[in-house]
Amino acid sequence: MTATPHPLDRLTAGEIEQVRSVLDQAGLLRESSRFVYVGLEEPAKGDLLAFRDGDPVDRRARVLLHDTAGAAGRDVIVSLTARDVVAERALDAVVDGQLPILEEEFAVVEEVLAQDEAWLAALKARGLDVAQVRVAPLSAGVYTDEYPDESGRRILRGLAFLQEHDQDHAWAHPVDGLVGYVDVLDRTVHRVVDLGPVPVPTGSGNFDDPALAGPARTTQKPIEISQPEGPSFTLDGNFLTWENWSLRIGFDAREGLILHQLAFHDRDKGRTRPVIHRASIAEMVVPYADPSPVRSWQNYFDTGEYLIGRVANALRLGCDCLGDITYLDAVIADESGHPRTLPNAVCLHEEDYGILWKHTDLWAGSNETRRQRRMVLSFFTTIGNYDYGFYWYLYLDGTIEFEAKATGVVFTSAHPGGDYPYAAEIAPGLGAPYHQHLFCARLDMALDGPDNRVEEVDAVRVPMGPGNPRGNAFTYRRTPLNRESEAQRTADMAVDRVWHVTNPTSLNALGNPVGYALHPEGKPTLLADPGSSIAARAAFATRHLWVTAYDPAERYPAGDFVNQHPGGAGLPAYTAADRDLDGQSLVVWHTFGLTHAPRPEDWPIMPVDYTGFKLRPAGFFDRNPTLDVPGNASGPHGCCDTDGHA
Repeated sequence: MTATPHPLDRLTAGEIEQVRSVLDQAGLLRESSRFVYVGLEEPAKGDLLAFRDGDPVDRRARVLLHDTAGAAGRDVIVSLTARDVVAERALDAVVDGQLPILEEEFAVVEEVLAQDEAWLAALKARGLDVAQVRVAPLSAGVYTDEYPDESGRRILRGLAFLQEHDQDHAWAHPVDGLVGYVDVLDRTVHRVVDLGPVPVPTGSGNFDDPALAGPARTTQKPIEISQPEGPSFTLDGNFLTWENWSLRIGFDAREGLILHQLAFHDRDKGRTRPVIHRASIAEMVVPYADPSPVRSWQNYFDTGEYLIGRVANALRLGCDCLGDITYLDAVIADESGHPRTLPNAVCLHEEDYGILWKHTDLWAGSNETRRQRRMVLSFFTTIGNYDYGFYWYLYLDGTIEFEAKATGVVFTSAHPGGDYPYAAEIAPGLGAPYHQHLFCARLDMALDGPDNRVEEVDAVRVPMGPGNPRGNAFTYRRTPLNRESEAQRTADMAVDRVWHVTNPTSLNALGNPVGYALHPEGKPTLLADPGSSIAARAAFATRHLWVTAYDPAERYPAGDFVNQHPGGAGLPAYTAADRDLDGQSLVVWHTFGLTHAPRPEDWPIMPVDYTGFKLRPAGFFDRNPTLDVPGNASGPHGCCDTDGHA
């Protein structure tokens, strides 16, 4: 095996083939084996911090193997350098949960139900032809009190939709009052719940049909974005440099886009300063609010159950990305263990972002303006009816931002009419249950090194009194979060709550620890009852902030194996030891997202909705780090010339 230049380089197609070969030689593969996941097993944080160019690298991959014949799933670590299996364990589906859903299982639910007498009878009672019924393959969740016989079985649930012709968007025609439970391992129908026929909505959902959309408008004039000298960033393999920023770009079948070793070159200090060791969106869950018996179980972990990275879209210039674009392909393993290339999976570009700073000074007679720009790293993925964009932004002033874009088609139901309290009517007879899109960012911090701490900072009113006679005073209260039990927090916009990550061993020019502030949006966390199954399985989503001491094995906020896991894994388990956080190597976990009450304007396709967070320097720099940004000499009338004069 040829040595690679850096241990964070993405797995190549050749390495994926070698993974398969090693497993085959170790006797771990059979005809019924399926590769659910293959990903780079990253070295521990300390090893990466100590790594220097030329050091030997033990390239490792993690593999999750499913057996369609019913043998236990396996979690395997392969050393590509040693060409050997270095760790392996069999999974207990009852305790560990099921492995993520296979793409080949998507079709199984519809195929199996199409042969089931109870399902066919339910469709016949509704006057529907089974050949025109599409079935959404949906993760089952865990409801062992109600269905104890599901324990240890690999279950998917199926909701039906009528597709009137091959090009019809079937989400417009939900077949309500009916759900099928399918054991996809033994390909049997476990249960059919039929509440009786409900009228199937008949309106069109074909947003691409001119008969529905009408003639295309002719009022838009072209917008052209050009960089005649090319982009300002450089890319060497997966190492990106832009302005003062540098990072390594990773891509994973589960998490999608990953930012490694994000650092900022501080010209005043003459060195490159680490900010985040590793940043990813490590989980997302979509819990639904309708308690109807046919959909009260609807809670989907799009990352842990469906693996958002493996279904990344092939991005198209002028449609998904506009301007001077650099695309990166992603290479993942297919379910047979062979490499599969996802073309144009990641989009890199920079864009203007308005005013960076501006001042007109009457005393000095100066008039200065500088423009902000940002580096954009993004990908888009489609999970069933929804499409999600994941966008990381780096700014000239040291700000880091993440933004999720949710679009696609809302999950539909038949609306029962009246003031049904759990779903909105979005078209005549067509409902869309209320739901949430909750994401969790995993931010492995390394602010000027690994010795970090976290403080909660609130704005505080000061009562009128001897020190505040006019009552105008307010101040800030800083609360250290010294242990994991203390660092499970909820945002509070009423006090402008932020969380500061600081380094007590690195001081700025004012003698204070350097820091970055996490600015949350502060929208609702999980709205399900605390005693619910989904609250146990998605406990991460019950708080906006968790902080844990770094452990390389603690990767996902809902645990390694989310599919049909009974709950308690991930952050509740990680924080059970209540470890010390003060001056430690820390991971910050931030929950954010949307609470969606669908509107008529969201049908038949939803305009993008946005959610995210920002990390802004708070004493990390000794001054504004953008004083060296030049003016725009090509501005109108020369108003942005570098000398500040027209």
